[in-house]
Amino acid sequence: MFNQFDLDDELVGGCAKAGFKKPTSIQQLVLPEAMAGKDVLASAPTGTGKTAAFILPCAQHLLDYPRTQPGFPRVLILAPTRELASQIFEQAQLLTQLTDIKIGLITGGVNYGSHKEILTQTTDMLIATPGRLLDYIENEQFDAREIEILVFDEADRMLDMGFDDTIGRIAGEARWRKQTMLFSATLAGAGIIRFSKDVLNEPVFLESDPSRKEKAKTHQWIHLADDKAHKLKLLVNILKQDDVKRAVVFANKRETVQMLAGVLQSEELSNAWLEGEMPQDKRNSAVERVKNGSVNILVATDVAARGLDIDDITHVINFDMPRKADVYVHRIGRTGRAGKKGTAVSLVEAHDMLSLGKIERYIDERLRRRVIEELRPQHKEARVPVKKNKTKAIKKNAGLSRKAKAAKKAKKAKKAKKKSNS
Repeated sequence: MFNQFDLDDELVGGCAKAGFKKPTSIQQLVLPEAMAGKDVLASAPTGTGKTAAFILPCAQHLLDYPRTQPGFPRVLILAPTRELASQIFEQAQLLTQLTDIKIGLITGGVNYGSHKEILTQTTDMLIATPGRLLDYIENEQFDAREIEILVFDEADRMLDMGFDDTIGRIAGEARWRKQTMLFSATLAGAGIIRFSKDVLNEPVFLESDPSRKEKAKTHQWIHLADDKAHKLKLLVNILKQDDVKRAVVFANKRETVQMLAGVLQSEELSNAWLEGEMPQDKRNSAVERVKNGSVNILVATDVAARGLDIDDITHVINFDMPRKADVYVHRIGRTGRAGKKGTAVSLVEAHDMLSLGKIERYIDERLRRRVIEELRPQHKEARVPVKKNKTKAIKKNAGLSRKAKAAKKAKKAKKAKKKSNS
């Protein structure tokens, strides 16, 4: 139970009201360390309770050390996308509903005037996207000097999106903070390691191994496609299957998203669509239509790959293969959440085979190939050619025949003998 962590009764009660029965593995790891005031570098698969792992210790800090005078936020949580920031805000409100903690949300895509109350009145905890918050800092409308705890959620995604300088500058503005925590579903890559060294002070590294109940149970496979027209037929066929109750279809470009939305609509597959250039109210409306069951298909770019919080997504379909292997993991993390079963299907053309290989190496699993009989591909699976220099290296290190090795050894011995006789 959550009372094992010395949380105030109001927070334990908030957990109960939010439907949290017992702490997940990442919460069990993080809460004691975070509540002891240590910097944290933590990784856990999506859907395993990562958000509560940092909300609860932040809230407990605010209760332990009450504010003595009005002012700017003392806790700042940064998230890469509006959707993820909104999700964190909603969960923070749920968990702190029995307290007097005041929580604010600042994201792009909305009128600047809508944040006036947050910027002029006392707020204890702020959840924000980096770009809009830095605007307010530069315009001297926000003061980061009162921040005591700084949290980066999905920091690797923020770096991928080009927020390196932005989040670095925000961290610099909040340099008087007492504690920093960095969370992500993945902590791969030199960029995230370098950034963590810059912002964290002697952190504890925590990586959870979720229980079988917590782990995503996602069945994954691919369908080979001859071309885009073939992919469209495969997509329509899959979405018309009876077991597809609620699906997210991913594409790489907003133009493709809009095209797919139209094609699916013409096939009597009602859908909503979501892409990065949409105003916030339209993005909220699209997600709400799926949440309330008005439509059961959401077509989206990777703006929805993180932070999209829709219950019971049964299928994730990659119409376009993601350009990076870790993005694949975040996409399929929209289904199979909190131990529920999910399905991830990828439609793969010949030019996608290089990306597929990277993904399979990243997840350490070969994705099953499946065929829909009436839409069987006409071409065989494309093979990724091995580079010549790579082939030479392989032959050099492992492919020498015994005869060649013996000849090489004899030549070496002859040279040594000649040298000793001279």
